[in-house]
Amino acid sequence: MPNKIILKKKLSNFNKKISIPGDKSISIRWVLISSLANGISKANNLLMSEDVMASIVAVRKLGAKVILKDNVCTIHGVGVNGYKYKKNIIINARNSGTLGRLISGILIDTPFPIKIIGDKSLSRRDFQRIAKPLSKFGASFQLRNNYNLPLTIRGSKKLKPIKFFETKGSAQCKSSVIFGGIRTEGKTVIKAKKSRNHTELLFKHLKLPIKIKKSKNFDIIEIHKVDNINSINYKIPSDISSASFFIALTVLSEKSKLIIKSININPTRTGIIEILKKMGVKVLFLNKRNYKGELIADILVSSPQILRSVDCPSKFNSDAIDEFLLIFLIAAKAKGISRFKNLEELNKKESPRLKWGSKILKMMGIKVITTKDSIKIFGNPKLKINKKVVIKKYLKDHRVFMTSVVAALSFGGEWHIHDKDSIKTSFPSFLKIINTFKK
Repeated sequence: MPNKIILKKKLSNFNKKISIPGDKSISIRWVLISSLANGISKANNLLMSEDVMASIVAVRKLGAKVILKDNVCTIHGVGVNGYKYKKNIIINARNSGTLGRLISGILIDTPFPIKIIGDKSLSRRDFQRIAKPLSKFGASFQLRNNYNLPLTIRGSKKLKPIKFFETKGSAQCKSSVIFGGIRTEGKTVIKAKKSRNHTELLFKHLKLPIKIKKSKNFDIIEIHKVDNINSINYKIPSDISSASFFIALTVLSEKSKLIIKSININPTRTGIIEILKKMGVKVLFLNKRNYKGELIADILVSSPQILRSVDCPSKFNSDAIDEFLLIFLIAAKAKGISRFKNLEELNKKESPRLKWGSKILKMMGIKVITTKDSIKIFGNPKLKINKKVVIKKYLKDHRVFMTSVVAALSFGGEWHIHDKDSIKTSFPSFLKIINTFKK
């Protein structure tokens, strides 16, 4: 079977209700925290993707028993200090920056060197951004070219608390230091630019010693040593990043309506919704409720009659960081010129996404102007594609693949999209759900 798909037909209008898999960020965090808990934790709707499975393999290597059966994941926690450190342990984070960076914070007390490796894409990403603050605790880190994986961690039994100023809006860096802080006597203080707060919400739900003071642009987080974590049963809410592909499909289709059930609408994740509202898209949150500190709702989205261009405020960047490829695609159909700036972090994701966003739009016939951290998109509300478009050699970035599928089904043309297995990283059932829209 060739590892690509060919799409030749634009979607007709639809009125659908769908459900999608569990949130990747929460799934990975639940696996790591449950492995450190005392007792047995169970999760329903855990995302069964390669990134989450890599997390399960990692905690198994460190001594936690994990059972997968009937869409339920059961983890027998070993306790905060119960990891079985052995010589020559290698943790393969595969494509997961979340796993690679967060587990590094947990492992700062390892008595034996532990190596973290990843796939080609992850091995090109910046791990100095966590090695530098974590080394202040007292552990040491060796990186390829002082920047990339593989990373070797040499832990310390004389860890000391630190102060860390996180300026990039990276939840992974912030969470890595939070996990390091639970290993350390005394008070670790993090001043962090606003970013996803799933780690903090889980810690607060578990009544762990974390304090958060919020200001306009930064959070001050205080974390103390943790000796005990209670087990946690969790029904993982569905992932808004995965939902966004279908939201975009609806926005780019005509006379269509979609309801997506039980989505995590954590305010640090809904940047795409705020941006779309500025573009004239009607999005409603129905049946809104709180679950273990996270906000959950059904999302109702309808096709807009007119899409407006947007001069996107940078304050939404962190909250929409994984959705910008889709936002660029929507801007391609908007009336007028859309502007996005301060997006240097996009080129530090699984692939250089700012470059890929520009490249896809140019292939579609859209005029774009880019700099190293900005993009200007000249929208065309009447855009129709009548040519062959080939998407390949994009470091198997799952979001490039899925965005290309949305583009093909929204604008027409003949699309040859390679490396379809890339979706196994975050959304293995993506194409199965897409096929229900074709009926």
